Amino acid sequence: MRVRENLTRLSTLALERRRQGLLHRFPPLAETLRGTVLERYLTCGKPNCQCSREKSKRHGPVWYLTVTLGPGRTTGRTLSAEQAPRVRRWVRNYQQTKEQLEKISDINRELLRREGKKARA
Repeated sequence: MRVRENLTRLSTLALERRRQGLLHRFPPLAETLRGTVLERYLTCGKPNCQCSREKSKRHGPVWYLTVTLGPGRTTGRTLSAEQAPRVRRWVRNYQQTKEQLEKISDINRELLRREGKKARA
């Protein structure tokens, strides 16, 4: 959960500079993906396989991407070992993008609040 910063103490100029600085901190937007990458270890179901007898001998890791599309709607797919690092980076980029957008939104809301105060004065 993100803790919102108290922006009321900053000057309007400081808020505008902070907002501009946040624009430069975005990761490459073409390399973003909303989802979760899971690392799983599986049992194959063969009765004579070590994976059925010992948890430490399970097959894997198997990388899995899961994406929630809406209430009760989830999709997923397995990833190759080569894809996993890239997809994890894309998911991390998505989270960073989302965090930066929230910070910019907070600043814009504070700037709008100040404009409203000036108009009423």
